[in-house]
Amino acid sequence: QVQLVESGGGLVQPGGSLRLSCAASGDIRTIYRMAWYRQAPGKQRELVASITTGGKTNYADSVKGRATISNNNAKNTVYLQMNALKPEDTAVYCCNFYVPMGMFWGQGTQVTVSS
Repeated sequence: QVQLVESGGGLVQPGGSLRLSCAASGDIRTIYRMAWYRQAPGKQRELVASITTGGKTNYADSVKGRATISNNNAKNTVYLQMNALKPEDTAVYCCNFYVPMGMFWGQGTQVTVSS
C-alpha cells in the first residue's frame, strides 16, 4: 500500500501564492506519474497538473503560467506552486500517485482564495 499526505493548504488572498506538498510512504519502488487534482463545491474533479518521473509536465489551461509542479524522487514527494491565485482556484486539492500497484490518492487539502 501507498499512503499520501498533503500539506500547505489554507486561506490566501487573491493574487497570493502557496505551495502544496504531498509526501508518499509505503511500498514505493516505481512511480509512473504524480499529479494534483482539485474539486470545487458543485463541480467535477479536474486535473490541475501532472509530472512523470522523467519530468514531463502537463497543466490545465486554467492554471498555465500560474502553476508549477515539481517533484523530489528521492523523497517521493510532489509539489504544486500556485501563484496569482484567483477566487476560482478555491477547491480541495488532492495529490495522486500512479504506481505499479495502481492509483493512490491523498486525503485532500483545502485551498481558499478570498479577501
